[in-house]
Amino acid sequence: MKTFPTDFLWGGATAANQVEGAYLEDGKGLSTSDVQPHGVFGEVVERVPGDSGIKDVAIDFYHRYPEDIALFAEMGFNCLRVSIAWTRIYPNGDDAEPNEAGLAFYDKLFDEMAKHNITPLVTLSHYEMPWALVKNYGGWGSREVIGFFERYARTVFSRYKNKVKLWLTFNEINMSLHAPMTGVGLPAGSSKGEVYQAIHHQLVASALAVKACHELVPEGKIGNMLLGGLMYPLSCKPEDVFETLQENRSWQFFGDVQARGAYPGYMQRYFRDNGITLTITDADREALKTTVDFISFSYYMTGCVTADEALNQQARGNILSMVPNPHLASSEWGWQIDPLGLRTLLNVLWDRYQKPLFIVENGLGAKDKVEADGSINDDYRISYLNDHLVQAREAIDDGVELMGFTSWGPIDLVSASKAELSKRYGFIYVDRHDDGTGTLARSKKKSFGWYKEVIASPRRQPESLKDARPAIAGRGLARFTRAQ
Repeated sequence: MKTFPTDFLWGGATAANQVEGAYLEDGKGLSTSDVQPHGVFGEVVERVPGDSGIKDVAIDFYHRYPEDIALFAEMGFNCLRVSIAWTRIYPNGDDAEPNEAGLAFYDKLFDEMAKHNITPLVTLSHYEMPWALVKNYGGWGSREVIGFFERYARTVFSRYKNKVKLWLTFNEINMSLHAPMTGVGLPAGSSKGEVYQAIHHQLVASALAVKACHELVPEGKIGNMLLGGLMYPLSCKPEDVFETLQENRSWQFFGDVQARGAYPGYMQRYFRDNGITLTITDADREALKTTVDFISFSYYMTGCVTADEALNQQARGNILSMVPNPHLASSEWGWQIDPLGLRTLLNVLWDRYQKPLFIVENGLGAKDKVEADGSINDDYRISYLNDHLVQAREAIDDGVELMGFTSWGPIDLVSASKAELSKRYGFIYVDRHDDGTGTLARSKKKSFGWYKEVIASPRRQPESLKDARPAIAGRGLARFTRAQ
């Protein structure tokens, strides 16, 4: 029978650099996010006294978390994904001792979640490595950073071992191929060899964190986190089909290493064909054998691949280079909406790894309108999430072992790609705008009540969700266009 499991984890997902603010408070150091004020593809800007950026305050979760967690609890969350800002614990990354004020903040945060019976799902590194490690060591290009990360991981595992049982290593680890500064602390224009060497160091660090979690956290589970970049061939031409296989492998290889414990043969050929020689020690190979307990991923869109280079293009506002699918609608940011693709991806990952899966990001960024009476009728968001949850439930019926679903941005936050607040994801509206104005007051959108009803439905029976529709319906229809 098509139901979600009774122990299914329902909730939302955030990242420290997109919600917390307080960017230098209580001893916090600068992160790579702090010096990228215009998003993950923006230029690096050295901070000077008196300057400011939208992420410096973000939505002030650092000071308002009790209010926000109470709202999440009202929706019925039994899980909340957050990240620890590495720079709150080790401000420079290589500090001799951890920052107690930073550790104490997350103690309070996890205690507040426990009061509301919300299970923490904690990401160790979410696009915010210490900027000092980039300046002084060259980011993940330096093997020394592996040790700094392992020490940080062991510090937080030891501190929170009785409060946090579910962990993730690196957020969207495969994004390093598209945004090397954000992913591995390397400047744009770095060579493929430099990027893949940095990625290798990060994969080793991830495996060492998995080992440390198993040692230090009783009954703890730790997963990886992939950007689910499912691609389709633009046509049934064999060349397009093979090119698509290669494109999907470019992100699947991260999961292959983290879940299988070694580099796959196709990547070894890629390195040979591209003249890339990585420094991989015997100790590295041994470390990589420690694999993750589950596979987590984000899912927002799919795209198409073709062997015809003239057709390749960058979708407006997109974070991946892809050819638009003529059969799918797109958001105003160019993200193509494909609920069925989620079911496909869940089956692909389950067949590939046979490990529990967790959808830790899925949501719709849109420009919400506040009506005269203060209401926000985000039917387009309800439609988007409804249709994706229907496909997640179908995948469970296919035999996929799915642990949970945490929607991206249960509360409005600063977007990663462009550092915008106008691109809103939340069930909860935050009165703050791209120019920094606003009261930071929280209010409930229509989707707040809808998600609450979905979570509360007995055993999450099928009637709690409506059948998926082929297109976005309701007031938001005008904001989506068919790809040309």
